[in-house]
Parts: sequence; structure tokens; C-alpha cells
Amino acid sequence: MPFDAHGHLIPGSAPQSLAVPPHIARPPYVGLTAPPAYTGDNTYTEAEIERIRAAGRIASGALDAVGAAVRPGITTAELDRIAHEYVVSRGAYPSTLGYRGYPSSSCTSVNEVICHGIPDDTVLREGDLVNVDVTAYLDGFHGDTNRTFRVGRVAEDVELLIERTHEAMMRGIRAAKPGRQVNVIGRVIETYAKRFGYGVVRDFTGHGVGSSFHSGLIIPHYDSAPAYADVIKPNMVFTVEPMLTLGSHEWDQWDDGWTVTTRDKSITAQFEHTIVVREDGFELLTVSE
Repeated sequence: MPFDAHGHLIPGSAPQSLAVPPHIARPPYVGLTAPPAYTGDNTYTEAEIERIRAAGRIASGALDAVGAAVRPGITTAELDRIAHEYVVSRGAYPSTLGYRGYPSSSCTSVNEVICHGIPDDTVLREGDLVNVDVTAYLDGFHGDTNRTFRVGRVAEDVELLIERTHEAMMRGIRAAKPGRQVNVIGRVIETYAKRFGYGVVRDFTGHGVGSSFHSGLIIPHYDSAPAYADVIKPNMVFTVEPMLTLGSHEWDQWDDGWTVTTRDKSITAQFEHTIVVREDGFELLTVSE
């Protein structure tokens, strides 16, 4: 059982990577050690935005399917299979599969895992939480989203952390307006999170997304000013995906090169949307039909 005597997660046994039907187009990085460099400015035409939205709709639908299946006794590998089958059944490719060698079609991050947890034979227990991150690649564009799910009933402090992490994301998104620097997003998120004494993870961030999975644009979730001063422009597309903890923002990484946990083993939650900034606000591109 992939939990130690203290109830903390330990590495489990991961299944083989799931197969993608050959007719589904692969992102250009599949089979490479690193993706090709992105040279755009993170803004897109209306036609391109619609393609990102179409990919994002599939990713969001996959999370709907996963959420319906989350319960005590299910494994994270089974949640990954559900996400995978949803994405490929709609003719899309699960973007994480083969990205820099990542072996799975989603990320499943349980309890103290901040991000990038690899699905395996971990059996979810009553009171756990699990974040599932799905990105779909369709017609040359990616849509990236994640949600944190409760496994049965969770403790009150965990319930509040989940609710407030979602609120922090939405506050950050609402702060994204043309002419502002991207660091305003993190300032708003951290200001809100600090009201409750939460740790705000610094080293894993939002990012530009669209024709590239990660374009190079960084969206911090803490007050990083004067750093990360890119100016927000209309039709700019990126993710906002804060990770908040019940303890410190410090982290460790497992030997698998992916799984990131809170150093103090405190519980952590995350939510993510891909958004497009408009002259008068924003649109969420990762919502279900």
C-alpha cells in the first residue's frame, strides 16, 4: 500500500503508459527529450482561441468524468485511465503523455503532493484529496486544467483549503487585465492566501499555453514584483493554477524526477484554468459543454 506508517504517500507501482490510437495527432515534442522552442508572443487570433477552447472543453470533460469516479478504494491509475479514455475518444491527445518523458496521461497529486504526481496503484482513502491535471491537444492546440477532488468526507481544514484555493485562482484570474503586469496575479493570490496562513508555492507556476504546452511565459502565484513584469495584452492566453498548503511553501521532489511534495508533509490543494484576457475581462477556455 503506497502510504507509510505515518499515512504519508510513498511511491507505488505505475502501470505501462496507455496507448493512443495512431490516427490521433501527436504534439511535436512526443519522442523528444525537450519540446521545440516557442517563438510567439502568447496572443492568439479568434480562430486560434476557438481551437484552444475546443481542446480545453475536452480536458474539462475528462475532469468531469474523473470527478464522478473519485471515491475511497479507487486507484490513481484508474483515474488516469478514465481521463485518458475520455480524451482519446474525442480525437484528442493527452498532452502530458511523453512530455519530457512523462509516462502518464494525467497528473494525480494526493494529499501532500503539490503537483506532477504519477498515477499508480495508490488506493485512495476516505478523507484524502486528489488533484487531477489534464491537458488535451487537439487540432494543434492545448487546453490545460486541473481540479482538486475530495475523497469522501474530508476534515474541515482541508475542506476550507480546497474552497479557498479555488477562490484564490478566481481572484487571480479576475486581476488579469490588459496593461497590468502578470505579477499582479500572484500579488492578489498571495494577499488572499495569507489571510488564512496558507503557504503559497512559488517554484511551480502558471504558464503560457496554446500552440505550445508551455510557451515560456511564467505566471507566478506569489507577489514576485518587480520580477515577472510581462505586460498583459488582449487575446493573451495562459494558465492560472495556484498551489496552496496548510503549512510551508517549501518542497521536495521524489527520485522519479516528477512528484513534488510539501517538505513538511502538509496538505496542499490546486485548481487551474486556461484563460484568454479580453479588453474588458477574461474568458475561461477550460469549461465543459
